[in-house]
Amino acid sequence: MKKLITLVAALTLSASAFAEVKVDHPYARAVPPGQPNSAAFMTLTNNSDTEISLVSASSSVAKVAELHTHTQENGVMKMRRIPEITLQANEQVELKPGGLHVMLIGLKQNLAKDQTIDLTLNFSDGSSEKLDIKVMDVMSGMGNMQMHNGMKKQTP
Repeated sequence: MKKLITLVAALTLSASAFAEVKVDHPYARAVPPGQPNSAAFMTLTNNSDTEISLVSASSSVAKVAELHTHTQENGVMKMRRIPEITLQANEQVELKPGGLHVMLIGLKQNLAKDQTIDLTLNFSDGSSEKLDIKVMDVMSGMGNMQMHNGMKKQTP
């Protein structure tokens, strides 16, 4: 009986140590045929009292998936790889165009609107989330964002 109580207590403690991350509205950006890269976006909510980080991602449609962010340098938007995306306890983080995102590099297939692709998110607590996400046309929602070459994308 003592062993059973110890086992139940250990399982309860280990379960509470794992942060609970909810993934909302995940999608990938549709790209023209032949485009080598795309990105995935979503909202991540940490519903626990413990900090957790998204540390990596993968997808069968890309050779590599990396965590990225955008920064402004001299009025030009630049993208850079980051090691993790940290979610503080009870915090929500939005991965969106022009901000944090999962970069899909070396696409193995075209990503067309309304297609569904797989994406796996790996967290610092050892958990992972396997998703089937919709491919969407998101260029129209990027507004007057300054592009990499310094040119401004205008919306009608």
